[in-house]
Amino acid sequence: MRRVRYCVASSLDGYIAGPHGEFDWIIMDPDIDFGAIFSQFDTFLMGRRTYEGMPKGGNADPQVRTLVFSRTLKQQDHRDVTIVADREDEVLKELRAQPGKDIWLFGGGALFGSLLAIGQVDSVEVAVIPVLLGGGIPLLPAPAARRTLSLKAHRVYNTGIVSLEYDVNNSAATKKSAAKKRRSG
Repeated sequence: MRRVRYCVASSLDGYIAGPHGEFDWIIMDPDIDFGAIFSQFDTFLMGRRTYEGMPKGGNADPQVRTLVFSRTLKQQDHRDVTIVADREDEVLKELRAQPGKDIWLFGGGALFGSLLAIGQVDSVEVAVIPVLLGGGIPLLPAPAARRTLSLKAHRVYNTGIVSLEYDVNNSAATKKSAAKKRRSG
């Protein structure tokens, strides 16, 4: 089964974008092979704000599918992507069951929180950038349920970037969510 991986850059104080959505603080390290990273994925997941902040023109690679989670965008206005307005859990279960590469949860923090809450995130891979922003868009906005993680890999780069890769321990979250649905249903 395909994995959903939240791959993101974060400031040391836990922000994925500055107070005005800026990301000019993200430094590029020559030792990070972005081609190799991108080659692991054939699908991107984005929230509306992340999608709207992307350069216009859409994804240049026709082999990469993009799903945008939004209740306000209309599919007919965005033909280069698939708009997901509801049934997030069902859509992701179907997507994960299809053959293909891993799925990149590209952003943002609110979408990460929503998908984490329904047990649809398998790993959190953070490149911690050596900067303190003092405010902005958090890696995981509150409120969010507690999740435990298991460290899978780490690397420190000469630029001061620290790459951390964690698996999300979803079994307890999934059981708790299913029990809550049974009680309320």
